[in-house]
Amino acid sequence: MKNNMKKLLALFLVLTLVLAGCGQKAEDKKEELEDKLEDKVDQVEDKLDGDDKKEDKELGELKFTDMAGREVVLDGDRDDLLVIGSALRMYTYINGTEKLVGIEKAQQNKESGRPYIMANAEGLAALDLVGEGFPADVDPELVLTADPDVIIAGDLDIKTLEELENKTGIPVVILTTGSEPVFDEKMYESLKIIGQITGKEDRAEEVINYLEDAKKELENLTKHIEEDKRPSVYVGGLSHKGNHGIESTKANSQVLDAINANNVADELKDEGTVDIDKEQLIKWDPEIIIIDENGLGLVREDYDKNPDYYESLRAFQEGKVYGQLPYVSYYSNIETALIDTYYLGTILYPEEFKDIDPVVKADEIYEFMLGEKLYDQMAEKFGGFMKLEFK
Repeated sequence: MKNNMKKLLALFLVLTLVLAGCGQKAEDKKEELEDKLEDKVDQVEDKLDGDDKKEDKELGELKFTDMAGREVVLDGDRDDLLVIGSALRMYTYINGTEKLVGIEKAQQNKESGRPYIMANAEGLAALDLVGEGFPADVDPELVLTADPDVIIAGDLDIKTLEELENKTGIPVVILTTGSEPVFDEKMYESLKIIGQITGKEDRAEEVINYLEDAKKELENLTKHIEEDKRPSVYVGGLSHKGNHGIESTKANSQVLDAINANNVADELKDEGTVDIDKEQLIKWDPEIIIIDENGLGLVREDYDKNPDYYESLRAFQEGKVYGQLPYVSYYSNIETALIDTYYLGTILYPEEFKDIDPVVKADEIYEFMLGEKLYDQMAEKFGGFMKLEFK
């Protein structure tokens, strides 16, 4: 409704200017022009009335439970949205930058290496600022200036968000990307809620089905491989609250589990990303080592200081050390985690993945999820898929 009124006001302004510009010499044509313009206004009003009815049908009152367990009721005014925190990434999968009226400053920084910002840099840069971001610290006064109908927030403090809701009077919907980098059920539920809010339920289901189809494909490619045919692998340099060196890894990694990999770190009881004792890596001595490229610079620095340590590992001796695109940056970039999963499949099981070009697959996934092929930009920034050399 707000957008329709804006269109009508803009149209009336144009009509006024046109009529005023007719001048005395064109007085004899003025009446004819006014009749035509009046007909045009009637046509536009009829169209807008039809659009309103369509919007009322598609975006009427909506009731649901958000990911914080809060009962939410939204009316039909959902043309203007503010999306903050990790929810913005998921939102762009469903609706790009459409309907957005504000942005956190840090969510405009395409140099951050976050694909959802790269793919939507122009649209995000045009939005009014509502705060700094990372973590989200939106200014209620700036939020009111942006005047969203709904605020969608991801993985932020619930108490703070409820205070924002109380201060602004604008309903807040709380979402989460979940605890896993990809194939997370809570993330799927968040995508569905975004689809409901935006009227893009079909797109939300399309994204979820795409991810689930990929999960099935990866399982089918690797489930038959016998245990003793699966090379041992270690992934180091993973980010968690900043960048880390080779000692940073993850047990029960969904990225590796999706391809039935023999992850040496699975014997750890810790959940999430952890820093191991570097001597533990020597004990494990995996056949293949993957370095997340967020931590690659730290690994290179450490190698220069302690080359003997690294050269005692057979993966370094045999040249089986590879770089992967970093997927952790302000929570997980879901599409890049999926891309890495396919890439690691080509490293661990070249025969089973012989028909998959990881670069082509990467751009296919980026284009589906974000509307743009981004592998070259990511590779330029981080290094891309490659065998790593240290000597």
